[in-house]
Amino acid sequence: MSKTGDSPEEQQAPLIEHLIELRSRLMRAVISILVIFLGLYPFANEIYTFVAQPLMELLPEGSQMIATEVASPFLAPFKLTLVVAVFIAIPYVLHQAWSFVAPGLYDNEKALAVPILASSVALFYTGGAFAYYVVFPLLFEFFTQTGPEDVAVMTDINQYLNFVLKLFFAFGVAFEIPIATFLMILSGATTVESLSKKRPYIVLGCFVIGMLLTPPDIISQSLLAIPMYLLYEVGLLFGRLVKRKREEDEDEDDA
Repeated sequence: MSKTGDSPEEQQAPLIEHLIELRSRLMRAVISILVIFLGLYPFANEIYTFVAQPLMELLPEGSQMIATEVASPFLAPFKLTLVVAVFIAIPYVLHQAWSFVAPGLYDNEKALAVPILASSVALFYTGGAFAYYVVFPLLFEFFTQTGPEDVAVMTDINQYLNFVLKLFFAFGVAFEIPIATFLMILSGATTVESLSKKRPYIVLGCFVIGMLLTPPDIISQSLLAIPMYLLYEVGLLFGRLVKRKREEDEDEDDA
């Protein structure tokens, strides 16, 4: 008797196994974030003080940060500590995602995916560090020195947190541009020559994105737009290297 195919129950079995594995890996990722958060929470106030240091150092003598909402002294450090726990857990979370999708990838895709994931994490952290150590001091110095002399600078802790988290995220994502550019070239969605011809539009786009993601001042916009464009050039450089490697491989095959 000829085999007509697997029964519906047998066809559903792999799907159920994949869903169970997905749930397991999601639970591991959530638990890792929770464990890190619980370990960091006793130092929540110290973490907030560290993040607020770039502004605190520039406040006029006698000024301080304030809490305008009843729950802000608790919620602001709590929220920041949770975000920090997520940032720290990103490598492990990506490892769980990688472990889930890796069995379905080809060997050459696996060899390329690992360095791309590692580079993405490193670039995201670099973007956050750039925002904290370079952008924040310049930005807050500009803000604290341009106001009227009779206005006391006392920033709300919750508003400050929302402001810096927005910038952390903006710079973290912006520093992923080399990876995005490289993947576009690698996948064949575009070419190095095509992207090179679009430089004027890329420069304009970087400043538009900087305008949308940062406060309405030319300093913070430029501090985001200029690194974005430089990182775009880095992506083009790696794209050229990949193109050259492909051409060399093709020449070897023809020979």
